[in-house]
Amino acid sequence: MKKIINFSKFFPVAVVLSAVVIVSGIISVATRGINFGLDFKPGLIEEVKIADSVLEVSYSGTAKVVLNVGKSGVEAVVSGVGEENRTVLIDYSSAAQVSDVASRLNEIKGVSAQVQKNSKIPSSGLFVSSNVSTTLGEAPLRMYVQDNSVKVSADEVRDTLKDFSDVDVKMVGDAGSESFQIRMGAGADNGKTIQAKSNEALAQHFGADKVTVVKSDFIGAQFSQSLIRDSIILVLVTLVLIFIYSAIRFKWDFALAAVIAIIHDALIMISFISFIQMEFSTTSLAAILTIIGYSINATVVILDRVRSDLRVVEAKNFKTILNSALSATLSRSIITTLTTLFAVLALFFFTTGTIHDFSLALTVGLISGCYSSIFIAGSFILAVRKNQKFTTVAPSNVLKFEPEE
Repeated sequence: MKKIINFSKFFPVAVVLSAVVIVSGIISVATRGINFGLDFKPGLIEEVKIADSVLEVSYSGTAKVVLNVGKSGVEAVVSGVGEENRTVLIDYSSAAQVSDVASRLNEIKGVSAQVQKNSKIPSSGLFVSSNVSTTLGEAPLRMYVQDNSVKVSADEVRDTLKDFSDVDVKMVGDAGSESFQIRMGAGADNGKTIQAKSNEALAQHFGADKVTVVKSDFIGAQFSQSLIRDSIILVLVTLVLIFIYSAIRFKWDFALAAVIAIIHDALIMISFISFIQMEFSTTSLAAILTIIGYSINATVVILDRVRSDLRVVEAKNFKTILNSALSATLSRSIITTLTTLFAVLALFFFTTGTIHDFSLALTVGLISGCYSSIFIAGSFILAVRKNQKFTTVAPSNVLKFEPEE
């Protein structure tokens, strides 16, 4: 007969230890707060490209000329005084090079298109900045094409903006058409001010004629607060659904024990994040939800074994049956946790940025999840069922043993 470990004698110590850590975490959150990332704070989201200005277009007539630059070609809409209302379509299939586009634009009365670089550059990559008006005037409108021979990294863009607070830079897109997503906390500045300052810093480093804004957006304080509220509601709804599932599969006390265990894990992770002031972002929220799913799976395995042992183990009290179930599932809990932990630690040691923080939060959650499934859930079930009596005669196939003192 396999040795039965008396886990129950460690339950009081485990409960006190968890309570101390969680209360310390609550105090830390109340005094130091949580280091919310850009996902939960007002700020600027901007996508920029570092490209060459290859064509400058201006207009000196009395009409209104608007350029629309798309993936398949350039559209010039002419309207107003002095010109017949018309639309000039310049398809890249017929104007394969930038010089061809310039020639077609110069055919429009009053329009001046000047090629700035090698005229043999393919026109299919032309684009304009989103933060400038495409209505032509005397001030030239710059049109850009990315130079694939010049490689710019996210680290270089991030280093350029190092004097700004709360900056996160990610490279997006395929090679040759990549852009950089910049997220910045607004702080005391409004969105327009922080955008102007950041674009000026980029222009000083890369050149004023090389920085173009693809799109930009500003997240206000009200939106960021609603995101925090929605995240809390998401976690609460998850807990309610898990309780309903566990109550259907087991008894109410088993279900509540499972929910208490995962609430414990979530609070431990939030306490850890507050202790080290790790940035709390949507990635951190994903880590918490991941651990909730992992922890409930580990807890359900143990609860299922307890339910099974109630039918096949002859014992004098519930404590003996609980220790039997925890002992039987201990190796499974440890092996599963260690296997997952190896993969998470690989991410922790060999990645940087948000993935590094994600793996760190997961590491804490995995350890807490294994611990809570045994000691926190077990403590609650034992507290509820400690007076349960077993008076029925056990069947002939029950497993009989004497509990270890």
